[in-house]
Order: sequence, then C-alpha cells, then structure tokens
Amino acid sequence: MLTTRPEGGRHMGPNQEFKNELDRLIDHQLLPEERDFVWTYDRAVLLESVRLLEHAGPADWARPTPCADWDLRALVSHMAGQHHGFAAAADGAGADLRHWRPRPLPPGDKTLGDDPIGDDPVAVYRAAVTRVTESFARPGSAERHFDLPEISTTRTFPATVAVEFHFLDFAVHTWDMARALGLDWEPADDIAEAALTVALRVPDDERRLAPGAAFGPARTPARDGRPFDLVLTTLGRSPAWTP
Repeated sequence: MLTTRPEGGRHMGPNQEFKNELDRLIDHQLLPEERDFVWTYDRAVLLESVRLLEHAGPADWARPTPCADWDLRALVSHMAGQHHGFAAAADGAGADLRHWRPRPLPPGDKTLGDDPIGDDPVAVYRAAVTRVTESFARPGSAERHFDLPEISTTRTFPATVAVEFHFLDFAVHTWDMARALGLDWEPADDIAEAALTVALRVPDDERRLAPGAAFGPARTPARDGRPFDLVLTTLGRSPAWTP
C-alpha cells in the first residue's frame, strides 16, 4: 500500500522536497481531465494481471517474488485481499479492516481452511478483480471519499486519489507477478508514464526503512532503462530482479 507523506522524519530521499511541493500544488488531486485515465489505466493493469496469472501452473505457487518473504501464492493472496478492500471502500465500507484481509471470503466462511486462496488461486484472484472493477465503475463511486484504514484511520481519500493508490500498487504488483513467473512484462508507455506521475508523489522517507514497508528507498535508474524501469527504481525495486 501507499503511505501518506510525513510531517517529519530522519530519512529524507533526494526528491522529497520536490514531492512535497508537488503534493501542495496538486492537493492530492489529478487535474479533472486526467481523472478518467486513472480508472482506464487501473482496469488495463488488472486485466493484464489476470492474463499473466493464467500462466501459473501447480509448481509455480512457491516461486519467490520481488516482494521479500512472499512467494507467488502469498503475493496473489495479498493482491486479492487488497482488491476486496478497495471494493469495500468504493462501496462505502472500507473502514472495516476485515475487508482488507488476505482471505477473500465473507466473515465466518471457513471453506478454504488455512489456505487463503485454496486450490484454484487463479479463479479466486479473477473474482477479486471482477469485484473491484465493478465497484470502481458503480455510479457514485467517483464522488465518494474512500476509507483506506491501512493508510490512515483518521482521514478519508477522494476517489481519484484512492484509485491512484490502487493503480500504482497493482502496476507494480503485476510486474512482481510476471517476474516471479519468469515473464518479461511492463505496461504500455502511456500507462508507465501515468504510474510514474503517481510514484513520484510517494514519500521517500524513513518509513521506507521500516520492516514490512511496501516500498524500499529509491534506487538510481539506469541510463538506458525502459519507461517502467523508472517507476520501479523510484519505488525501490530493481528492474533486473530475477527469481
């Protein structure tokens, strides 16, 4: 998940002053004419994540991923849970942390035992993508303020900002998934540029050093890198990562 910018902190990345100024100028909103693109790009990334995951076979779920300590099964479980959480937020119920758990099941449903995504992870993930896509597209969701308790329990976020968070998270996690499967994938250049716009507003502060942080400190990009490589290095990932 993304985090909000700090009031202060000991670690401060080289671009943090620029990011703070950009936040003040944008005031947590994209320009009105850009808003529809966020929803379109988010949906495109989700469709790609489903397409890529369909390459996974029974032997692939224990593969390592660029997310430390997560194999592919754990990554997909996290992604599905986040889709359900964002869907609940779009429906006005995001404040309940139970909606954000990795297990994508209704409360009290124990049919999957101790395994969050069961014997058919692809079907479970596809259902989660369908749910969040439908919730984002539901009339009125674009005007709603979303509760995102994993980011803040004291404030809500305009729908466009929440979808920005979701879009960036899952552009990167789709790349994580592809790399875990040994696939060379990156989004189209226009999607990569939109993701970079959001990535440059993610604070590069001491919270990136905390255990379990979603993103590591920014890396120096290669001069000959591809468009999405800059998104990855901005968020602390190595474009050269392999299993």
